[in-house]
Amino acid sequence: MTPFGGASTSYTSVAVSSPFPSVITGGVTFFVALYDYEARTADDLSFKKGDRFQIINNTEGDWWEARSINTGQKGYIPSNYVAPADSIQAEEWYFGKMGRKDAERHLLHPGNLRGTFLVRESETTKGAYSLSIRDWDDVKGDNVKHYKIRKLDNGGYYITTRAQFETLPKLVKHYTGMPSKKHSDGLCYRLTTVCPTVKPQTQGLARDAWEIPRESLRLEVKLGQGCFGEVWIGTWNGTTKVAIKTLKPGTMSPEAFLQEAQIMKKLRHDKLVPLYAVVSEEPIYIVTEFMGKGSLLDFLKEGDGKYLKLPQLVDMAAQISDGMAFIERMNYIHRDLRAANILVADSLVCKIADFGLARLIEDNEYTARQGAKFPIKWTAPEAALYGRFTIKSDVWSFGILLTELVTKGRVPYPGMVNREVLEQVERGYRMPCPQGCPESLHEMMLQCWKKEPDERPTFEYIQSFLEDYFTATEPQYQPGDNL
Repeated sequence: MTPFGGASTSYTSVAVSSPFPSVITGGVTFFVALYDYEARTADDLSFKKGDRFQIINNTEGDWWEARSINTGQKGYIPSNYVAPADSIQAEEWYFGKMGRKDAERHLLHPGNLRGTFLVRESETTKGAYSLSIRDWDDVKGDNVKHYKIRKLDNGGYYITTRAQFETLPKLVKHYTGMPSKKHSDGLCYRLTTVCPTVKPQTQGLARDAWEIPRESLRLEVKLGQGCFGEVWIGTWNGTTKVAIKTLKPGTMSPEAFLQEAQIMKKLRHDKLVPLYAVVSEEPIYIVTEFMGKGSLLDFLKEGDGKYLKLPQLVDMAAQISDGMAFIERMNYIHRDLRAANILVADSLVCKIADFGLARLIEDNEYTARQGAKFPIKWTAPEAALYGRFTIKSDVWSFGILLTELVTKGRVPYPGMVNREVLEQVERGYRMPCPQGCPESLHEMMLQCWKKEPDERPTFEYIQSFLEDYFTATEPQYQPGDNL
């Protein structure tokens, strides 16, 4: 377990509103379940994919009161598990607000075949959509092609003007109904299979489950231990698998923690580990999503991460920069960005953990930014020496995290103690290019380690650099022994 990041004073609220219109009690809009859901409390409704609901009340945020048309029962359902019946959101192939890179990650997942596809909102054109298809050719091997689906003034849709359709479902049906894989009417390949989707995390554990009683949690398997507490796998309410971080009494003020946690729970992004609930009396418990592969550091040193090549490692870095670009947009600061504070799930999904808490730690040895408890080797000099933490000091830490990725979890500045690192970095020393690492990636590390914080790149820039790395920067990459 490791300590975690903190906030700047300016914070932009990011409460998430429902994408669907308000439904009046007794209204005629029915909703359909997109996934199975098993009730976690007595107030929840269990349901199966395809079940239909009448919404009684959708004004309370992430959990809606609904009546099941299938069973007649009433209860609460997670709003992100349903969509209006007969709407585009209810279509299996519609993935909504998903970026190009995430579409590629989904489609290139092992097991998907050529012709696997999805439709998503266009990132660049408001009101338009993109069709993403898994393809294969002799030069690139497996790859993904993206097609803009444009909207006609009269409401129709087309990819090429010679084939126009009244609705999006009719367009998809046309391209899935091609007589052969080769005759795909202008596409690289016939649409064959809808891309499999992963059931999303609910927003919170249940309705009104934020400050929870300690007795509702069962600690089951201890995953790790650090200076300030422990990490466990556990179960909430006898129903739901979660990760539980326990803090030693005296680590931080419960009042300050609760205040910060209110901000943290509003920071929602698919590359941030969601904060589900808290036990706010000492010892403080922090309840989050359980990530099956553990910390990125352990994954690289002892898990399957040992065998990863550069493309997967750069993709993980791109995911982390995606989450950090969101933190940047929200005027927040992490303060403790390193591989130990990134968690890994199946299919190499990375999420940033422990943002928002390092600022609250009251341990004297830690707050003095000296001694074994403080992560000097990851910390920008202006933050380590003068306590000036900004998003630009997070960028410095990200450069160090890049070295952890390409060295499979090696401690930064090998052979140097903390004091030596501080002195040498102040004199201008920077870590050399790790063995097997392309110069272009080391150059990005050096950009992150510029002495002047304002000269370091933004996370938005780093994200675009990493997402396009093998097309724009290293198109000639060939796998080596290690990377």
